[in-house]
Amino acid sequence: MRLIDAHCHFDFPEFDGRRDTVLEEARSAGLSNLVIPGVRRPDWGRVSRIATEHEGLYYCLGIHPWFVNEHSEEDLGALRAALLDHPGHCVALGECGLDRLHGELKDQYPWFEAQVDVAAQTQFPLVIHSVKTHDEVYEVLRRKSFAGRVLVHGFSGSYQQASKLIDLGCFIGVGGVITHPRARKTRDTIARLPVDALVLETDAPDMAPEGVQPGHNSPACLPRIFNTLAELRNAGREDLARSLLCNVQRLYGWNEIGASER
Repeated sequence: MRLIDAHCHFDFPEFDGRRDTVLEEARSAGLSNLVIPGVRRPDWGRVSRIATEHEGLYYCLGIHPWFVNEHSEEDLGALRAALLDHPGHCVALGECGLDRLHGELKDQYPWFEAQVDVAAQTQFPLVIHSVKTHDEVYEVLRRKSFAGRVLVHGFSGSYQQASKLIDLGCFIGVGGVITHPRARKTRDTIARLPVDALVLETDAPDMAPEGVQPGHNSPACLPRIFNTLAELRNAGREDLARSLLCNVQRLYGWNEIGASER
């Protein structure tokens, strides 16, 4: 089986000095590739450097809703220019989005909408951070008639919200939340959604699975999330792994890992 971590903050300082060790552990457990999202313009260089220094790593460039107040219009122009250059190993715009629990939505909306426009102009997929804003994200994508590929990462909403997003063509990110028995709503939602809409991720070092200390999540935990997903869906592991691989290839425009169709 080949497992791909579609969203992992492998550039974060929690992994400094031990990236080779973590990657070796993850690969021995079945990981073949991972994608690092960008969250702030000052981090873009580090994200791209780490992705290119390690085999099988890819990255995104974006402005996260937590950090919009650190940026200016010039940074949006820089994002557009960087993506138009189609840098090697860059597979999406993200992460961007909305977060009702961190900052003000009125400040986040212009940045999210602008990045949706940039993704449309540059024909890159979108990686979206959405916390208690799934309905708002849906409305922005619908209103803008965004026709590109989208990952709503770390999903923890309702079945109805997920279904609406899937109807727009979005993929739903499945992470460590599903390993927690108390997360009944999310577990039920993920169990019922069509398998061809699901993408596996860790969001490491955050979104730790059950039994892992907060902040200590790792791409090596991806098989644990995968196994829980198989149990929730009562699915055969080989068939599920093939479906998830196909989904992440469609999301990031790979006809095979490392070869972009964009």
